[in-house]
Amino acid sequence: MAITVTINIDDTDQAVLSNDLLNIDEWVQGAVTGKINNCWKRMQQDWTQRLMDDETFTGSIPSNKADFVAMITARDDYQTRAERDAAEETPAEGGE
Repeated sequence: MAITVTINIDDTDQAVLSNDLLNIDEWVQGAVTGKINNCWKRMQQDWTQRLMDDETFTGSIPSNKADFVAMITARDDYQTRAERDAAEETPAEGGE
């Protein structure tokens, strides 16, 4: 699943950005690429450690990004950030 993200910048903010940036679109694309790379590094480190600590995991850890992400997101214990946050907000059953 791929997504397209659109941002709206008013004339004032465009002028502010243009004061420092040569090309706003290139800067936004670079910022998103940098964030993706940081999130990938954290995901890879976190899940590699989890798999190594999981005594029930007997498979191999994929060496390429697409296969690694597909394997992790298919696991029963995988949760997105939104799902993890929602689980933290939900009080335990029987508790107050």
